[in-house]
Amino acid sequence: MIAFRVWPSYLRGPFLINSPQTAQIRFLENRTCVSLCNKTYSIDDHASMKRLEKLKKGMSKNYMHHWIVDNMPVTWCHSTSELSGQTCSMGFPMGCYTFRNSVPRGICGVYSAYSKPETFYLFNHVDLTISYHKSEKESWGSSFIEEGGRIISVKVQPRSIAHKKRLNCDSGETMALSSGEMKEQFTVQYTYSVVFVRNDQIRWSSRWDYILESMPQANIHWFSILNSVVIVLLLTGMVGMILVRTLHRDIARYNERVSGEDAQEEYGWKLVHGDVFRTPGNSLLLSVFVGSGVQIFS
Repeated sequence: MIAFRVWPSYLRGPFLINSPQTAQIRFLENRTCVSLCNKTYSIDDHASMKRLEKLKKGMSKNYMHHWIVDNMPVTWCHSTSELSGQTCSMGFPMGCYTFRNSVPRGICGVYSAYSKPETFYLFNHVDLTISYHKSEKESWGSSFIEEGGRIISVKVQPRSIAHKKRLNCDSGETMALSSGEMKEQFTVQYTYSVVFVRNDQIRWSSRWDYILESMPQANIHWFSILNSVVIVLLLTGMVGMILVRTLHRDIARYNERVSGEDAQEEYGWKLVHGDVFRTPGNSLLLSVFVGSGVQIFS
């Protein structure tokens, strides 16, 4: 079900969709390696093979999942070589693809387990860590029950796990898909784990700070702002100088003492006033055509 439909959303694509398979998450209830759903891909089913190709295309183009829990975006935090510490992004990849003779990109470059060339790694398991602020010393916590609180962050760690007959989220075997044609039927089992962590150090009003501080694109680009301001000032000065020189020359010519014959001649922008108040030819016919056109188009 699409939550909203407006034209900017059609152009950018941020549709909120309720998934038919939803995870059963309850406050302060930890869950480990819970099965969500199974998806089978068969070589005899053309529709399923088409969906598999679409899935591989999404992984090769680094498509992302964007989840929302209690109006908070689910963030994926990982370490990078460019920044010290961790960087957190809203959303997490649906998988990754390792190209031949190239450095692994995306999450394939973060974890060494996803490094086999020409292989798709589908992330069919997520570890959710939900941090909450206890309401004991807050004014807004008086209306909560004993086990109440407010969610301040939801972090996810996606993993690729090849489940066998029994669920085993600690398995080191990955759900790897070859880039070639599939030769036999296989089933993907999606699972999740949820852990609640109490954190009273972060106030609920500051729950977005860790996202903004870790995102490099959130920094203010002072050089770009200064460059834009300088260009605007230069263009404004050029246009102003042209207008001042033109008007100054015209005003100087109008103030000159000229003969009566020359005074009747008008030039420059003073010629406009004659065209504004001049009655057009066949004004009655023009008004009829204009009125008929307005009625037709209205």
